[in-house]
Amino acid sequence: MKKTIIFLALIAMGFIGCEKDDICDANTPTTPRLVIEFYDVTNPALLKNVTNLKVTGTGMDTPVLFNPTATTDLEKYRITANTISLPLRINGVNTQYSLELNSGNGNPALIVTDTLDFNYTTRTEYVSRACGYKTLFTLNPSDSAKPPIVINNTVGSQTGKWIKTIQILQSNIDTENETHLKIFF
Repeated sequence: MKKTIIFLALIAMGFIGCEKDDICDANTPTTPRLVIEFYDVTNPALLKNVTNLKVTGTGMDTPVLFNPTATTDLEKYRITANTISLPLRINGVNTQYSLELNSGNGNPALIVTDTLDFNYTTRTEYVSRACGYKTLFTLNPSDSAKPPIVINNTVGSQTGKWIKTIQILQSNIDTENETHLKIFF
């Protein structure tokens, strides 16, 4: 009888000592990126591909990685597409990106850079023990002291201005399943 009680106590202790696997499922939503779609300024209903776009964050040594399996830096950091997703800084209230159109073009006069300055507030939300926390963003209201997006079209002595206008579709950046901004060029 005593052996049975000891055996049951050991089994019970074994179950009490077990922990759930702390593996964050890849499908669990975490900190979302800002989703941007590009449109034709002359036909605002038409999505338009940006050609050889290179995006670099202020203070970053390397541009945003769009094609991780590419073999050359030009292919890794450039994209031709009508939609991109960019991460925002979670430890601040501002992120700045330079968007270079026609990056790598042999004619330097065709390479144009505009800088976007995103201003927002953050809030942290608990996801799970395995995944931890995620940061959600809200672009500042347009009537605030710092507007949600500022376009700086001058880089050095060259004026960019390939981005004509920006439309905010969703100021709350809670998911990557929706478009947050439309850029017309």
